[in-house]
Amino acid sequence: MPAGQTVAIIGAGHNGLVAAFYLARAGFKPVVLERSSMVGGAAITEEFHPGFKCSTLAHTCGPLRDDVARDMRLENYGFALIDPDPRVFAPLPDGRALVFYHDPAKTAGVVAHFCARDAEKYVEFAQVLEAVTEHFALAASMTPPSIDSPSPNDLWNLFKLGRGFRSLGKKEMFRLLRWGPMAVADFVAEFFETDLLRSVIAARGIFGTAMGPWSAGSTAVLLLRAAADAHPAGPAAFPRGGMGELGRAMAESAKHAGAQIRTDAEVTEIRVKNGAVTAVILAGGEEIPATAVVSGADPKRTFLGLLDPVHLDPDFLGRIQNYRSKGATAKVNLALDDLPEFPSLAAAIAPDGFRQALSGRIHIGPGIDYLERAFDASKYGDCSPEPYLDICIPSILDTSLCPPGKHVMSVYMQYAPFQLKNGDWAAQREALGKTVIKTLAAYSPTLASLVLGSQVITPQDLQETYALTGGHIFHGELALDQLFTMRPFLDWARYRTPIRGLFLCGSGTHPGNGLTGASGANAAREVIGELR
Repeated sequence: MPAGQTVAIIGAGHNGLVAAFYLARAGFKPVVLERSSMVGGAAITEEFHPGFKCSTLAHTCGPLRDDVARDMRLENYGFALIDPDPRVFAPLPDGRALVFYHDPAKTAGVVAHFCARDAEKYVEFAQVLEAVTEHFALAASMTPPSIDSPSPNDLWNLFKLGRGFRSLGKKEMFRLLRWGPMAVADFVAEFFETDLLRSVIAARGIFGTAMGPWSAGSTAVLLLRAAADAHPAGPAAFPRGGMGELGRAMAESAKHAGAQIRTDAEVTEIRVKNGAVTAVILAGGEEIPATAVVSGADPKRTFLGLLDPVHLDPDFLGRIQNYRSKGATAKVNLALDDLPEFPSLAAAIAPDGFRQALSGRIHIGPGIDYLERAFDASKYGDCSPEPYLDICIPSILDTSLCPPGKHVMSVYMQYAPFQLKNGDWAAQREALGKTVIKTLAAYSPTLASLVLGSQVITPQDLQETYALTGGHIFHGELALDQLFTMRPFLDWARYRTPIRGLFLCGSGTHPGNGLTGASGANAAREVIGELR
């Protein structure tokens, strides 16, 4: 296909914008069609209380894959990243706390107050993650190989992957093979004795998933995330102005490369003729002819919502119907009259560092069993009464988000099942917000009195307002049977679909792991190769 042909991209989430950028740079004419009035998908900033803005959904940056950040040159479009240090503050109800700095040795100094052995092991663990990161990063950047008929490029990628794996040495090779299927609770227990330390690190293996720390394969999720950021506690960086600035800058970069972006343009149908896409239809009836369509929507929405099932093989249709994408995450955004107090800070840091210690992420989950009990409730359709919380107070370092002296707090809450056993989310919305505040009150007694307003986003809202089927923020469960060559499922993990000219580029494809841009970049490479 000659360059210059139209490629319709469904959704202006970050992966769709990354794909649009690379397609435009390659000489094609991508048109990005976004159903809402703003770009960014899950990376958006909105005013949720008069004068208070917050990252509505995602509140930390991936981080972006290095080549994507380098190619898109987001800094040229006013994008500025704030990278707090410490990264994570993790309090206990008894007044103790852990603080995780960029520097592993500095973190080890804090860990030593809990356990001298764990302090030594923490530095070793950071080195282990750093060592395996290179190999997982290579896997995350490659297109999953064809199982039945691998191409020469597939074989070359597998050779590079195997060569890197062998370079680890026999001992580390076998450790890595054993770790992948493990429960993350067992994985962290191999290194540490301190329950809070285990909990903070294990949380990377369960964040945004319908798994607990004792779920098999949760270590694979942690290692996949370490490919993007090898720090044991994970990333805490966020854009100045909120996550919406990432979407805005990506859109500007894509437009500068030659892409067209249309908001308030909801795609309601992908038109197919003789097994190939011909056009997309918008909600108002407008038809946009396209030689190729790249969907940034989740797999279920793409195949079950935008395509006539007559175009899909019954076996394929059955697989997509069984693709697991029921989320267990809710989001609560709070407008605060002042900065909340955390008494446990006094045990972990000098008084002049209190504000800085709260500027990264705050982890509420004092131990492995606490995280598992929170998960247990959701398995049976109940909202966790004592949830695991991942929190940011971005206004400490970014005063543009709210009035002077005030603050915004962004809270991810797990676990909140998409399907409730009793009642519905419309009736449970207020209770969910109260549960979050009550849980926080055990660590910050002043918080409840500081709340001026709130925004509670339930799993149902994630589906209906933000187009995330099942309320799953990663477009589908991150589990062993839905990763790499099986994401979204076996035989269809190469961003292509059974419909000629239809591709996937969202988080429901490999590696499907947060705001890294990897899925969009990988998909664009395959689209360009196919169309040329």
